[in-house]
Amino acid sequence: MLEEQKPDACVCIMPVDHIVEVGIELLERRIPSVIEKPLGKSLDEIERLARVARETQTPHMVSVNRRYMPYLNETRSWLQKIGPVRYVRATQVRHARNEENFIWETAIHVVDALRYMVGEIKGFQVERMMSEGTAVWYLISFQFEDGPIGQIEILPTSGMVEESYEFFGEGFRARVTAGAGTQRTLELWQGNELVREAAADESEPEDLRNGAYQEVEEFIGSLGKGSRPYPQIEQILPSARICFAIADSSSC
Repeated sequence: MLEEQKPDACVCIMPVDHIVEVGIELLERRIPSVIEKPLGKSLDEIERLARVARETQTPHMVSVNRRYMPYLNETRSWLQKIGPVRYVRATQVRHARNEENFIWETAIHVVDALRYMVGEIKGFQVERMMSEGTAVWYLISFQFEDGPIGQIEILPTSGMVEESYEFFGEGFRARVTAGAGTQRTLELWQGNELVREAAADESEPEDLRNGAYQEVEEFIGSLGKGSRPYPQIEQILPSARICFAIADSSSC
């Protein structure tokens, strides 16, 4: 099909075992593509995919929709004006997600969102919360290059679906909640006053609330303008490296 139809672009949604294999073929064929996270099932695979992307220079984009979530982007703009951020906290809550590779397959979303919102991560510590449940829970402490510190709580079997992001600084606080369906909220506090509050409208389609539509807009729009879509593998690679390092450290 690729040889006969010669598509202008491809959205490549594959099982994790085949992301690298198909992604490399598309990049080598110079077909602009959207490539799924987590970019591969091992760090070696991901580094190989990144090397092919650098060598071919094929326009591509990694699907990490948190970077296009409207409430997170509104908060990011606000923080850049009011900052700096001193402390950040994120929680990823899921129901019955007991897969062994949850950290690097799914939690990469939260790690990457914090890198996007706050800056590069220079170090981390992992605490495993062991219990009689079906999955390990994690408490991960981060140090960011520009000074902020923070934590991520990964709770994959706690009976609901939600992600929350909180940002604290001198005289301000921001909170974004992203759950299932319309469970999306925004609160911006400054000087002990709630200066902005918003909640998802039930009539608004889910793909507009979670950033998926905006992500597709970026990909198609960039190709139409002849520019490179954002983000590319090189920009997501640090998030993948951190998540595999967390998995390795927590298995020791």
